[in-house]
Amino acid sequence: MNIDQFGMLEKELLDGFQKEFPLESRPYLAIAERLGCDENTVLDLLGRMKDAGLITRVGPVFAPHRVGASTLAAMTVPPERLEEVAALVSDYDEVNHNYEREHGFNLWFVLAAPDAERVAEVLDEIARRTGIPVMDLPLEEAFHIDLGFPLQWT
Repeated sequence: MNIDQFGMLEKELLDGFQKEFPLESRPYLAIAERLGCDENTVLDLLGRMKDAGLITRVGPVFAPHRVGASTLAAMTVPPERLEEVAALVSDYDEVNHNYEREHGFNLWFVLAAPDAERVAEVLDEIARRTGIPVMDLPLEEAFHIDLGFPLQWT
């Protein structure tokens, strides 16, 4: 599946539920009812879009430090090790996502854990396992950026 293969149902699913995701025991059933299909169709569409790399996850975004602890981290990874180190970092359940940047610090990631002690443990473990220092960039001032936006369909 690629973006050109999206039908109206996929578009409504992605555009319609970036905000006000149903908070109930069967949210995908509630979404299906609003879209006029069944729950399995919604789950199948999301699964196929995830498998195709078109979406990475469906889940909540919590305000920093309201639930647990988190930090932004950066590493200077030799280019020939970037894929290896990024895969190692991504293997941690505490890592939300990581990404490459064109900068001296070329691998960045967000880490969230139940408490600050676990955040520190994971950062130390990543540094130890890779042999590369990890720069910890804890939040100093929070800004809210609304990441929900209408998708541009061509």
